[in-house]
Amino acid sequence: MAGKKKLDKAASTATLKRILTYIKRYRFGVAASILMATVTVALTLYVPVLIGQGVDLILGPGQVDYKGLFRILMKIGILVLITAAAQWLMNHINNVITYRVVKDIRTKAFNHLEVLPLSYLDVHPTGDLVSRIIADIDQFSEGLLLGFTQLFTGVMTILGTLLFMLSINPLITLVVVCITPVSFFVANFIARRTFTMFQKQSQARGELTSLIDENLGNLKVVQAFGHQDKAQQEFEEINKRLAGYSLRATFFSSITNPATRFVNGLVYAGVGTAGAYGVIHGLLSVGQLSSFLNYANQYTKPFNEISGVVTELQNALASASRVFDLIDQPAVAKDETDAAELNHVSGQVSLEHVDFSYVPSVRLIEDFSLKVEPGQRIALVGPTGCGKTTVINLLMRFYDVNSGAIRVDGKDIRKVTRKSLRASYGMVLQETWLKSGTIRENIAYGRPDASLEDVIAAAKEAHAHSFIKRMPNGYDTVISEDGGNLSQGQKQLLCIARVMLCLPPMLILDEATSSIDTRTEIRIQRAFSKMMEGRTSFIVAHRLSTIKEADVILVMKDGHIIEQGSHEDLLKQGGFYWELYNSQFAVS
Repeated sequence: MAGKKKLDKAASTATLKRILTYIKRYRFGVAASILMATVTVALTLYVPVLIGQGVDLILGPGQVDYKGLFRILMKIGILVLITAAAQWLMNHINNVITYRVVKDIRTKAFNHLEVLPLSYLDVHPTGDLVSRIIADIDQFSEGLLLGFTQLFTGVMTILGTLLFMLSINPLITLVVVCITPVSFFVANFIARRTFTMFQKQSQARGELTSLIDENLGNLKVVQAFGHQDKAQQEFEEINKRLAGYSLRATFFSSITNPATRFVNGLVYAGVGTAGAYGVIHGLLSVGQLSSFLNYANQYTKPFNEISGVVTELQNALASASRVFDLIDQPAVAKDETDAAELNHVSGQVSLEHVDFSYVPSVRLIEDFSLKVEPGQRIALVGPTGCGKTTVINLLMRFYDVNSGAIRVDGKDIRKVTRKSLRASYGMVLQETWLKSGTIRENIAYGRPDASLEDVIAAAKEAHAHSFIKRMPNGYDTVISEDGGNLSQGQKQLLCIARVMLCLPPMLILDEATSSIDTRTEIRIQRAFSKMMEGRTSFIVAHRLSTIKEADVILVMKDGHIIEQGSHEDLLKQGGFYWELYNSQFAVS
């Protein structure tokens, strides 16, 4: 247990240091904020002195120095106006610093997200990552803003109050100082217990966001399979844990106010008792006692605020640690300094004794070799999980091989830039992806500078032009995220048009016509045939009727090529491909 507390404290300290590095670049703003805080505190603390002087000018009935009292009231009015202006300026500066720091961290987190390896994104729920970049950073900003606004002024108020009280009466000040450690004990007690609870609260909130995101994104599937009750149970289980962590975190943070108020009462009672004794024995005047009682309130008030700030800071640090955990994840290895650019690609591809597995303990592709000549059409077929899509991931270098090499035009793809490698491929996948924006923007995603005429020509080649013209605003029709207001077939046609606009030297078609009706598929196949002329093409398909025209068909099983040849040759062999083909076209 002690070891865990040490780890939590070390993590909290490390996170705080990271935050300070982001704040450091705004050090001039911080200095200006501290200056305004100093002015605010100094003037605020000077007012009780004037109040005490004013009290001493009221000696009794008929013994009031009105002129002196008026001068003091004028001074107090001017000081209050200056204090208000300084406090407004301080809060404005603090807001600017806080939200710029938050912007920097969020920008860095998002930029880092774009360079994370797919291996990380594959095992972390999307909802959790979204929660870190949005909810956790928002939570962090609230704590940081409170820290800036109240921590500076609180600490300065405590120190300034002690100095003013010392100038009036050191003995009574000693009473205040002796009671002070109680406040530090309360703050320390709360801080130790809140960080862990707030950290668990952030993690549970991320799980809940992930679950909601997953279920909303696949609501039709959830309803179709009657999974609502199970989803509800999962939601309630996570929500219950979140409620428990939140309750405990709130409990420890909520005892801050009553505990510090108790300390305030002790300080005020101590000052009142000692001050009354001093007035009776002529050690200080009634006005000075009035000032002291004002200072007693001002001295204890920051402890309330600081204790609240400590609680919020623990929450902020817990949220920030999750964001920094994302930022600290290793990015995809950068291109080598001498990495070459792939230009004028002919399309020769070779895989040489490639070994790869997603998990070291589970073997997938072993000693895989393949040589593809420019312009060849290579079809990959085989049962689910045999490694077809994995080969595509390796060709695109979404994953690096464990051993062996993949070459394009004789160059090891690890020795060329990823951008030039991926620009050499055009991909149409079974899983479509469209962004929120116009249809034209979606088709021109790979060529943003393409003219409308080029976009229309590509859409016609993909047989998408007719349905686009029927849309309310044609090519300027705005579609929602992932094309939610389009059918699956229409979305796939737009993805095909996107590739036809770019026409790279190599193509990857992974179940590219799986969501298209048979009549349109025949037309698309003709368009593909035209597009694939002179281009190296890799075709992944479950419907074997779509790959009859391939130059070479690779039959894969358990990560190995077990058969290869043309469609007719493989049927003549009567092997595994023959079984697959007849299982689809056998007549009962």
